[in-house]
Amino acid sequence: MTTDDQTRTLARLDESLLTHMPPFSRLARGEIRQILDLSTSRRYPEGQSVFSEGAAADRFFMLLDGYIRVLRITETGEQIIALHIPPGQLFGIARALGRTTYPATAVTASESIVLSWPTSLWDRFIAYDGFSTETYKTVGTRVGEMNNRMVEMATLQVEQRVANALLRLIEQTGRQVPEGIEVDFPITRQDLSELTATTLHTVSRLLSAWEKDGLVKSRRKRIVVCDPQALLALSHSGPKA
Repeated sequence: MTTDDQTRTLARLDESLLTHMPPFSRLARGEIRQILDLSTSRRYPEGQSVFSEGAAADRFFMLLDGYIRVLRITETGEQIIALHIPPGQLFGIARALGRTTYPATAVTASESIVLSWPTSLWDRFIAYDGFSTETYKTVGTRVGEMNNRMVEMATLQVEQRVANALLRLIEQTGRQVPEGIEVDFPITRQDLSELTATTLHTVSRLLSAWEKDGLVKSRRKRIVVCDPQALLALSHSGPKA
């Protein structure tokens, strides 16, 4: 499928798809229809960049389906995963941060459907009742999450950080499966190491030990938490002696 084929394949989405999403939940259906008619829709395969850190923020986005992985590059050139964005949320909202460029890179963690609008429409959108309030609430939540991550990096042992990361992922994206709660998008051990600022070797060692103890099941690009309570206990304790 070409880029042109991927773009606007969902141009006549029904406005009911946005009525439950916070930025649009207080809008009349006619207003939502106007917003949808101004949007571009696109289906992205897994692993594709939506935008790159430092690029001009000429569009802002809403994730309708799938998951987005937000990446940052450190001063030493290392890639870290800053957070994951679930369906129903805005992203790439640089204007809400007072920026003209994207502060991070957004990559699809699974096949995703994304709406986008030109940044020139931002001021028009924040005039809608509820859109501005919910948007800045989202910004506050993400800043809080990032601050919590920084505290974790500074104060927690690696085992606690990895346990906390898995608990967050199943809370945000988990789906029930017979073995437990599965992270509902492809995630590798390398991804988990980048999410917790540790090495691939350490993450592999921890997951292998937890799998032996019945806490998790790990297979290619899939992680299932079998015993959330035991993982929660590990997230609050130090490493085993």
